[in-house]
Amino acid sequence: MKEVVEEAVKQLERGDPCVLATVVRTRGSTPQKPGAKLLVRRDGSGIGTLGGGCVEGDIWFAAKEIMRRGGGPEFKDYYLNEDIAARDGLVCGGTMHFFLDPLSDGSDFLSYGREALRAYDGGPVIGIATTVRSPEPGRLGSRLMLREDGSTRGDLGSPELERLAAESIKRVASLGNSDSVLTADGSELFIEGFTTPPTLVLMGGGHIGKATAAVAKTLGFRVYVVDDRPEFSNPARFPEADGTVTAPYAEGLAHIPINVNTYIVVATRGHREDDYALEAAIGTPATYVGLLGSKRKTLLIYKDLLERGHSPETLRRVRAPIGLDIAALTPEEIAISIMSEIIMARRGGSGGPMQMEDRYFNRVLEQAGVEECAPPAPSS
Repeated sequence: MKEVVEEAVKQLERGDPCVLATVVRTRGSTPQKPGAKLLVRRDGSGIGTLGGGCVEGDIWFAAKEIMRRGGGPEFKDYYLNEDIAARDGLVCGGTMHFFLDPLSDGSDFLSYGREALRAYDGGPVIGIATTVRSPEPGRLGSRLMLREDGSTRGDLGSPELERLAAESIKRVASLGNSDSVLTADGSELFIEGFTTPPTLVLMGGGHIGKATAAVAKTLGFRVYVVDDRPEFSNPARFPEADGTVTAPYAEGLAHIPINVNTYIVVATRGHREDDYALEAAIGTPATYVGLLGSKRKTLLIYKDLLERGHSPETLRRVRAPIGLDIAALTPEEIAISIMSEIIMARRGGSGGPMQMEDRYFNRVLEQAGVEECAPPAPSS
């Protein structure tokens, strides 16, 4: 949501009031997840999205009303029931919680937003905790920012809340994720991490690298390609890439900005190149390193790296063979398998099917008074 923060900063620098609406918590199936933002300007226009439909329309109207009457921050929740589904054609059935934060000239958000934009552009990672619910109305909208070096800005009005906020920020900031903290006194904190967009580094510009780059770009990843062959690492072959490097793999990796929010895919043209590329990759702070290839090749490369002094713990963090088991065959299918595993690793998913259990289906059959048909007998 970099563009929303950018616009909020621009509005405040011009002295124009606006309202920043954020999804702070969800439950069940919803059209947007925590962190989604909508900025409503003074003229009623907006940037960003909360998922569309009548719920977004209601929040949009509420934001304009806050500016019209000069109101303060508000916490709102919506249960996406059958009435809303009928109006919007939604198939969701969850609950969404929103925080509407009026911003005006002199708002402390201006300094927070500027640091968030620096983090987006490769500067130090930051995390911001915002009080979105509180038994003390005066605390609503208070913010605490924790920087990578441990320094802070702002306060939440309570040492205990600030301790809880700092613990949560440390969990989510480096990957740009979000979290909610509910406290015994009824307070709720929304935690956001700000860092560079997720970055995919493809070590190998072959068919699978090319297919994976295209998929990753649609998912919002920055994409970099490293290959020692100029014909396989160039802007013409990878027009979606943010950068291409032609150099030996270990040397080329040193020219790419890598942090915890980086995901490296090793898919070179051969065993020897994979070996050198993987050795360079495991020496970076990237949160994910995956190796394409067979189990036999993986074990041979592991043996070489162990003999060169790399620890078993380091190699256990490598995803190899890379990807989720979806029986992929083509480069495009393999790319989907790879990026699915990367999303799973980034978001904390299980990688299993989402199909509902039989007990839920059987309950619907019972409620509808329908008897399940026996499977047809096999033909003789």
